[in-house]
Amino acid sequence: MNGRGNMAENEEGGAAADGAEAAPPKNKLKLIIMVVGVLALLGGGAATWFFFFRHGGDEHHAEAAPPPKPPAFVDVPDLMVNLAGSPGERVQYLRLKIVLELKEEKQIEAIKPTMPRVTDIFQTYVRELRPSDLNGSAGIFRLKEELTKRVNAAVAPIQVSAVLFKEVVVQ
Repeated sequence: MNGRGNMAENEEGGAAADGAEAAPPKNKLKLIIMVVGVLALLGGGAATWFFFFRHGGDEHHAEAAPPPKPPAFVDVPDLMVNLAGSPGERVQYLRLKIVLELKEEKQIEAIKPTMPRVTDIFQTYVRELRPSDLNGSAGIFRLKEELTKRVNAAVAPIQVSAVLFKEVVVQ
């Protein structure tokens, strides 16, 4: 019996020793899971604050900014020119009503003395166009870009934001 009792004690003692050694890894695993869970909750709370509450403050600051000044507009005298064509073709005419968009109203008075130069530059450029240059929206867009570039060179240092068409007629 002593032999068996020792053996049983050894088995039980061995099981108790194994259980004592096995318990710390389970506790460590639980501890790691709890730490990861706490970090996930903190990260989720921080993300919620960042996406929902932080932007609300930015919008408040954006509303406090003064509204931008409306642009100013200047009419250019109407243009009517004949388009370049091949000999023997029917002569076609282009009629344009143009408005210049400026950033500030005070630039209107500064640009008025240069209006004869602007009209001359526009007529000189437009007279070289062929009817095929004005086909479709791409042709009109190219015309607008070219006129904007030329008017900015003519009225520098004033900056024209855009050349706007009120009317474009090819007859």
